[in-house]
Amino acid sequence: MSLFKELKRRNVFRVGIAYVIAAWLILQVVDIVQDILSLPEWAGKFVLLLLVIGLPLALIFAWAFELTPDGIKRESEVDRAQSIQPQTGKKLDPVRDTELVEAATEAVASEAVEQAEQTEEIDNSIAVLPFVNMSDEASNEYFSDGISEELLILLTKVTDLRVIARTSSFAFKGKDATIADVARELNVTHVLEGSVRKSGNQVRITAQLIRASDSTHLWSESYDRTLEDIFTIQDEIAVTVVAQLKITLLGAAPTMETANPAAYALILQARQVGNQGTPESLEQSIVLVKQALEIDPEYANGWATLADFYMARRFHEGWDHGDIRSLAREATNHALSINPSSATAHMLLGLISMVYDCDLAAAARHYGRALGVDPTNTFILRQASRLNRVFGRATAAIVTGNYLVTVDPLNPLIHANLGWAYVSGGRWDEAITAFRAALKLSPRVIHAQVGIGVTLLRMGEPEAALIAIQQESFDIYKQAGLVMAYHALGKESESDAVLAYFIENYGNSRAAIIAAVLSFRGEADRAFVWLDKAVQNIDGDLVSWLTGGFFFKVHDDPRWLLFLGSIGISPTQLDAIEFNVTLPE
Repeated sequence: MSLFKELKRRNVFRVGIAYVIAAWLILQVVDIVQDILSLPEWAGKFVLLLLVIGLPLALIFAWAFELTPDGIKRESEVDRAQSIQPQTGKKLDPVRDTELVEAATEAVASEAVEQAEQTEEIDNSIAVLPFVNMSDEASNEYFSDGISEELLILLTKVTDLRVIARTSSFAFKGKDATIADVARELNVTHVLEGSVRKSGNQVRITAQLIRASDSTHLWSESYDRTLEDIFTIQDEIAVTVVAQLKITLLGAAPTMETANPAAYALILQARQVGNQGTPESLEQSIVLVKQALEIDPEYANGWATLADFYMARRFHEGWDHGDIRSLAREATNHALSINPSSATAHMLLGLISMVYDCDLAAAARHYGRALGVDPTNTFILRQASRLNRVFGRATAAIVTGNYLVTVDPLNPLIHANLGWAYVSGGRWDEAITAFRAALKLSPRVIHAQVGIGVTLLRMGEPEAALIAIQQESFDIYKQAGLVMAYHALGKESESDAVLAYFIENYGNSRAAIIAAVLSFRGEADRAFVWLDKAVQNIDGDLVSWLTGGFFFKVHDDPRWLLFLGSIGISPTQLDAIEFNVTLPE
């Protein structure tokens, strides 16, 4: 018998064909589940290698062994007169198994289509990395950072595009991270990066859009223009990105607010300086913004930026809260007189209404208008989540907080604020998890350690609470937490000493916090005295601490509801205020 006929008789050909079909199906399944299970890139190649190695082994097995009614035997041990290879061969006949193959193929194809549809739903996501400063002067870095941030803000106005917030995108600045690293950390499918070279009035901006899955450059362009064209360049980049991602705009393409180029540059510089977070840098930023407004007094965003810096003064000691409120309100109203639709200005009026006026109905109106103009703005959404906490609507605050984590995953303050939302809902374990996530990103992020400590106090674990509070980086919150922790441990002398220190150093500006710790210690009379002082001092901490769960020991005191009603935040008054946040899909 010829070799060909013998191979055919022993079903070697049929086994080979069946093996190839089965291997193809396996590879299709692996290709589908690789992305779903986040398997490494080499996983598919490894499976293919195993299948290739397995093919000759399967053929050798088909040649050397035969399936008999008594089981598998060596082919040499089977009498050919009793061989059932023709019958087993028919079972391996790929033509007879066409229906099975088609059914399997259809199942794989359906799964692939479903995966493609799921991928398409999240395909429009992007991170804007800080553009590299290619200028001769390192001091021009404020300009390249500012251009990147402005592009990011511009792209957030595209409804069907999920844009990662600044803090998370800029977390990769100066790091040797690949596009794949960025995409994995931020869960995006596209990255926009570039460079800026500024020399006098000339500017060269290079931008490139990269698909994260394979680092393919979808688009790249360089712009050599003057500073007068800076806004047009950013508009063109945003429109091109939208076109490359095949997003259908529901309205007009987003555009930049134009301004005098020199004033615009000063605003960008002010923002970079202000990001340092020190009292000195804050005051320097205010000076820079004022210089910009002298050049271009009709720059609405400049006035809103000035108001924002004024409000930032409330985090530092030495400033009268009444002055902060009046200066911020004046600048904000000036911004709205120029641009009534300024989302930032409405957000700031909402913030002033919430922290200084105790007018939460006005805060809800202004936040609602701000979100109507800019529904994806992460800072506005953070304030909206905080307002829902004040309203006692913990679930709504938590939902918004979790959304913010998806668009700003590397921002420690986002995780810390989510922790406080969980605290407001009495979800202690989840609160601690969120606070720890914040600390993992930034070990010195403010109010995360004290958040863990306060949560542990509510859980009845004062020893662990003290350890956490002692690690808080913000002295005001640390001292307040220590007063409560020492009291919970029965160490009254230590609690008294820290309270005396706190009153001496922060009594003029943090009356609401003093009232909160006194309430926690069960000293209701003293707590209400300090609450009155907080109202008189226009204390910016009053509303958030009143509604933060620190006064639970005085809730049965008849003075409690009377006090809340006197400043407009009794439960009945808050329940009457409508405030709904619609999150982007």
